[in-house]
Amino acid sequence: MDEVAVVVAHSERATLRVGDVFLKVDADQTRIDVEVEAMALAPVPTPEVLWRRPPVLAIAAVPGTALGRLGEPSTASPAAWAAAGAAVRKLHDAPLPPWPGRGLDALTAELDGECEWLVANGARPADLVVRNREVAAAPLRPWTPVFTHGDLQITHVFVDGDEITGIIDWSEACRGDALFDLATLTLGHEERLDDLVAGYGADVDLDVIRGWWSLRSLLVVRWLVEHGFDPSAPGCEVDVLRSRL
Repeated sequence: MDEVAVVVAHSERATLRVGDVFLKVDADQTRIDVEVEAMALAPVPTPEVLWRRPPVLAIAAVPGTALGRLGEPSTASPAAWAAAGAAVRKLHDAPLPPWPGRGLDALTAELDGECEWLVANGARPADLVVRNREVAAAPLRPWTPVFTHGDLQITHVFVDGDEITGIIDWSEACRGDALFDLATLTLGHEERLDDLVAGYGADVDLDVIRGWWSLRSLLVVRWLVEHGFDPSAPGCEVDVLRSRL
């Protein structure tokens, strides 16, 4: 029998790898519903769904290796990053999915609530939070919704050489801001943004992308701590916030 490896595990969901099969267990079956349908709709390489027996979804591993990891330099080539940009653009040009994302008012309220909590509980210095809240104002503007992955972390994009072999973890797919996907993919890898945008093939507002880096980091610090992750690890979310000072 192949060794069972725990990929990620917390109170909401867990992912195990057994050989070339990933088993995803999720307490919220709506997320699994979205993931399965999004992979069927997305015009980019996605994992093969092998079977589903709630609360478990089995998917095949995609070939290649992750584009990189948060907190570590990406060893992928500029051409691979450009290929990732082209794949994201193809997704954004696809017909809209049925699921709405967070509205602007709800996002603003959530951000302000997290900033208040971070300062009130001494989780992060007030000047760090205030400065990043200022930077995070840039994405808080009307946007034209596109088909977004919604959680396009660098570990969710797989490459083989300079080719994209698969994009995984679609449970947050929705109608959203295109620049949020670009920002999520380059979080902690600002030096790769030019390569990504070159492949994306469209003018982007870099201030909005930088704002999304701050906004996303502010939103997830408390969640990461409460679920056993370390946002203060080198190159991760807290370092992203510090880089705005």
